[in-house]
Amino acid sequence: MQTQEIDAFYRAYSGAFYNLLRWRELDDFWHVLRGKANDGWYVYAVGEEPPQTTQSAENLQAFIDEIDALLHKEHDEDYCGIVYVDDKSNPSYIKIYDPNNLGAVCGSSGHHVPPGWIISRIPPRTLKDLPFLTESRKRWWRKIIGKLAS
Repeated sequence: MQTQEIDAFYRAYSGAFYNLLRWRELDDFWHVLRGKANDGWYVYAVGEEPPQTTQSAENLQAFIDEIDALLHKEHDEDYCGIVYVDDKSNPSYIKIYDPNNLGAVCGSSGHHVPPGWIISRIPPRTLKDLPFLTESRKRWWRKIIGKLAS
């Protein structure tokens, strides 16, 4: 992999993002992303090995269904606020925070909590200094990847 691509991933990770604060905003955004499902998206479960290939449109849409269900089930709030996008209408980088590992997502506590998942058009790279990924979350991810692979 070229250094420029690696740098692009980290630059994008540290770039400006918009928070999808309301559940309706997330629903609208999923509609936008589904319309761009053929654009070559990597789906990266942070803490696992970064994927080397993009997902098919069908797999990306299946992931959207699964992650949306997980977020609604485990983030039992009247607001969303745990999905961030670089551009709401023409996204290329999406951070989804794990409802079971939120802490202070913005880093205001001095402890930066990484996202649980990244959906990106840029090939992902390993994020350093990550907190422990629970076995239950790893099992969930592997189950989803298994569904997407079949």
